[in-house]
Amino acid sequence: MTETLRFDDRVVVVTGAGAGLGRSHALGFAARGAKVVVNDLGGGGHGEGKSSEAADQVVAEILAAGGEAVANYDSVENGESIIRTALDNFDRVDVVVNNAGILRDSSFAKMTDEDWDMVYRVHALGAYKVTKAAWPIMLEQGYGRIINTASAAGIYGNFGQANYSFAKRGLIGPPTHWPLKVPGKVSRSMLLRRWRVPA
Repeated sequence: MTETLRFDDRVVVVTGAGAGLGRSHALGFAARGAKVVVNDLGGGGHGEGKSSEAADQVVAEILAAGGEAVANYDSVENGESIIRTALDNFDRVDVVVNNAGILRDSSFAKMTDEDWDMVYRVHALGAYKVTKAAWPIMLEQGYGRIINTASAAGIYGNFGQANYSFAKRGLIGPPTHWPLKVPGKVSRSMLLRRWRVPA
């Protein structure tokens, strides 16, 4: 019999958790006992706008299932505020899932600086900012897990997604480096299977 992976008393921060993979991650961790910070700016898929609705809905789902969760509506560029939400509500942070992302697809010839910068800022810079804020806390605790949502586009590329491929490739490198700096303290971690969450 396979033992179920549990995260009881662990605090998990999931960025971009209002929909898609992020929602699945948040619900999956909560179902396994974690206290979850559901971060989502609530904007559109191209990075425009802002709303609390997406994060609030996921929090409501977790609470309705008997779990614990709070919402955060900050941009991932404001990583310190996201991690502060975890500390203010749960006094620690054990896992960071850098999942937030947008798309600004265009052929490279037609891609604008704004298209490039927006995708970089959400995927790569955002992951850095949130991880950087959580890092000293994890070191002090002697425990931490950092999970980056990457993409095959970051390995093989994809037409119209030079910006996205660049940003996703950038999320592959750091997890291979972080454990080398603090062996035995912070471990890279991979999700080996998808959470099974109802649509």
